[in-house]
Amino acid sequence: MSPSGVASRLVPLVLCVLLACTVAKGDHRLSFSYYDKTCPSAQHIVQSVMASRVAADQPTAPAVLRLFFHDCFVNGCDGSVLLDSTPSMDSEKDAEPNDSLRGFDVIDDIKAHLEHACPGTVSCADVLALASRDAVVLLGGPAWNVELGRKDSRGADKDAAETKLPSPKENLTVLIDLFAEHGLDARDMAALSGAHTVGTARCRHYKDRVYGSEGGADIIDPAFAVERRRTCQAGGDDAMAPFDEQTPMRFDNAYYKDLVARRGLLTSDQELYGRGGPLDQLVEMYSNDGEAFARDFAKAMVKMGRIPPPLGMPVEVRLSCHMVNNY
Repeated sequence: MSPSGVASRLVPLVLCVLLACTVAKGDHRLSFSYYDKTCPSAQHIVQSVMASRVAADQPTAPAVLRLFFHDCFVNGCDGSVLLDSTPSMDSEKDAEPNDSLRGFDVIDDIKAHLEHACPGTVSCADVLALASRDAVVLLGGPAWNVELGRKDSRGADKDAAETKLPSPKENLTVLIDLFAEHGLDARDMAALSGAHTVGTARCRHYKDRVYGSEGGADIIDPAFAVERRRTCQAGGDDAMAPFDEQTPMRFDNAYYKDLVARRGLLTSDQELYGRGGPLDQLVEMYSNDGEAFARDFAKAMVKMGRIPPPLGMPVEVRLSCHMVNNY
């Protein structure tokens, strides 16, 4: 083979080494110090961009937090929710449960800053994990140390996004089973559901509950149902209502106070309370003790962040969060 031929064969190999090439199976060993040597400014960059974006548009924070949930529940925390569709792949963004997701531009902004500081080093999956923590902090919620070292998948799974994400109309048994599939118990589920203390939902996701045609609607404050019906009537299926009217952009324990008052917005919210038993006791504890909720939420976020991609899934560190690398 000629020298030029050898060189042409070596170029992709060199790029592969420099840009975190695909591996046969994901290495999901996480650590708090993963980027200490390779990108020591990573967490500061994420915090800085998040602070700037949330200051300009506060709903960015719950949007980014929701992205992390929707990523981890479909084939693990692998950044797959960020990928755009291609001729050979349907994006998870196009799945019905994901059609109202936003915040992708924020993740792209963070990634661009990281690529400038530490090219080919910090995965999009880790960006999501860090940004979701910072989103909670910026809304007055708890902080926690984020384990790092995730890799990005080279594919998306629209079908899994259609079936593996909890529905707003889900009953308690199905919710418990869905969380259990990811190694999350009922306490984790109750704490993670508290993310609905911020943000909004569309009328089409809660109208069955407030109009009394969905399971769980029997345990609803009548005045609350009337209020939410007005919202639906005024704006149609896409009308937005806050999960918590009192402090819609403060990460506190108001969500649980609402559940105890039978004012949970979604059927899947109210399913956590009103059936009796240990889960009711947990919700009541969170409603009275915001610090207990904050501690359990932080622990559950760390636990959820450990959900690995399937064994053998091709992974990499993407240079752009919305598309795979081309080697």
